[in-house]
Amino acid sequence: MVARRIAVIGGGPAGLMAAEQAAKQGARVVIFEAMPTVGRKLLMAGKSGLNITHAEDKSAFDTRYGGAQAQLQAALDTFSATELRAWCAELGVETFVGSSGRVFPSAMKASPLLRAWLARLVVQGVEIRTRHRWTGFAAGGVVFDTPAGQVVEHFDAVVLALGGASWPRLGSDATWVSSLEKRGVAVSAFRPANCGFEVDWSALMIERFAGEPIKAVVARSSADTTAGEFVVTRWGVEGSLVYAHAAALRDGLERDGAASLELDLAPGRSIERLTHDLARQPAKASLSNRLRKGAGLDGAKQGLLRECVHNIAILTPNALAAAIKSVRLDVQRPRPIAEAISVAGGIAWDGVDENFMLKALPGVFVAGEMLDWEAPTGGYLLTACFATGRAAGRAAVEFAGRGEANEFDRS
Repeated sequence: MVARRIAVIGGGPAGLMAAEQAAKQGARVVIFEAMPTVGRKLLMAGKSGLNITHAEDKSAFDTRYGGAQAQLQAALDTFSATELRAWCAELGVETFVGSSGRVFPSAMKASPLLRAWLARLVVQGVEIRTRHRWTGFAAGGVVFDTPAGQVVEHFDAVVLALGGASWPRLGSDATWVSSLEKRGVAVSAFRPANCGFEVDWSALMIERFAGEPIKAVVARSSADTTAGEFVVTRWGVEGSLVYAHAAALRDGLERDGAASLELDLAPGRSIERLTHDLARQPAKASLSNRLRKGAGLDGAKQGLLRECVHNIAILTPNALAAAIKSVRLDVQRPRPIAEAISVAGGIAWDGVDENFMLKALPGVFVAGEMLDWEAPTGGYLLTACFATGRAAGRAAVEFAGRGEANEFDRS
């Protein structure tokens, strides 16, 4: 029996996983990547420590995908965080659980994992063609722009894993949207997720505190209450604590034209304790000293409090304590999508079947951030990319094996 030919278009985590699974089932697989090398976004993610998944209970883990949980559930059940860690171990990459529950490779970086993975794909017979930019389907096959000119390739099934719209310089530039929309595939507009937000800082705040971290705070929004830290920038705020509330802030801005984070700058103390400690400070002491000695606030925390609370110098100890426990930080807009860690939006779920095949294009499967889902940072993003890539790769081979006619090469 002649092995079926499967094209995987996109060399990120979802695409590489789709290729591995398809090759594992005996298919002849070719990966096409527009950039000079594969895995660029994976390597970027690993620069500060590759957070590959999360070790929390699976029932809690799966809820991190919000409205897309039902569509992702089967893939996540088949390739959960546990299976992902076992897969890493098979590649010779050991993992560990950090204090926050996040899972990292022991070496922290992405490069050892990517090297081992690519070596496995070579052994499996997977071919990788870089500098091949997919431009669509035409009568006769799949069309690519290459340094040698336009080429048309023929396959029994195709997996698209072209990413979303964040970090376009690494390859996820969403140029695929128009090609699929012309074929009747509905795509929801991409929006930034896990991103920073602009704040209308005063010149003094920018001059004194841009680049400074705000540590050990609790943030509340319509989404959740979480502890952590973030960074003041010249244009606003960014960092893990902000990312945890990014979807709620973005949606609030879109819906109401306004959104804010409520910050507790002294989460270890009650209002009563703060009131007592502030009241004990000498009346002649400066506000800065009273905040430092009575509330444990210094530097950027004091700057943030002064920036967000009017007439702070004349507040009574009780009112000052209440202000410290509930600082309202108004945000103006999310940073541009090109700076976002990930995106919301993508191919609408009603145009995709249970095997991640496009209903409008039988024989074409999709995976990763092309689909309309989002999740917080913490390993959830990569896990879903791996899981959907695995499912799409397996389904593509099953489709090709049935000998059904594909429709992606019709004019």
